Amino acid sequence: MSADEEVCEIKQRFRGFLPVIIDVETGGFNAQTDALLEVAATIVRMEPDGELYVHETVHHNVVPFEGANLEASALEFTGIDPYHPFREALSEADALESIFKTIRKEIKSTHCTRAVLVGHNAHFDAGFINAAVERTGLKRNPFHPFSHFDTATLAGLAFGQTVLAKACLQAGIEFDNKAAHSAAYDADRTAQLFCNIVNIWRQCGGFDANL
Repeated sequence: MSADEEVCEIKQRFRGFLPVIIDVETGGFNAQTDALLEVAATIVRMEPDGELYVHETVHHNVVPFEGANLEASALEFTGIDPYHPFREALSEADALESIFKTIRKEIKSTHCTRAVLVGHNAHFDAGFINAAVERTGLKRNPFHPFSHFDTATLAGLAFGQTVLAKACLQAGIEFDNKAAHSAAYDADRTAQLFCNIVNIWRQCGGFDANL
């Protein structure tokens, strides 16, 4: 980047929003009745030349809320034992507050207005986050209440693939199916996919921060 080129900041790229990649692992598909078992948030940052990159992932195992439903098929799929003594799981309130604190700190440091949730099939992750926020009564949710970025849709556009593993491979991102269905791993790979698509769009001339 030459000295006279404009520095691009992440607050300029997404209308003041900070994209934060979220992945959850759960005890089923119903956000109102099924347990939240893992939650991970990946922070992305932007180079001065506008290139988006993965910065860090925050992850917590979560104790099922009282009365939560746990579908046997969901536990078999993820391989999670909700009551394993070495999970070091936190309550929903503590897990989300820890992640929200990290996100709010990043919002402040980047001068963004709030976060926007990025997920692979984002409505699923947002549904479980919002249900847990409602159950716990947490305040200062950093996420926009209804706008989300969906990498399944973006990957369908960019690569013709909507399954995370296949989209990553198409994008040249290594994907280990044995490590998948961990919130931390899936959030990281979803973040890499998101950055890849945003960066390709920029390289093709699809975004100009100066306009």
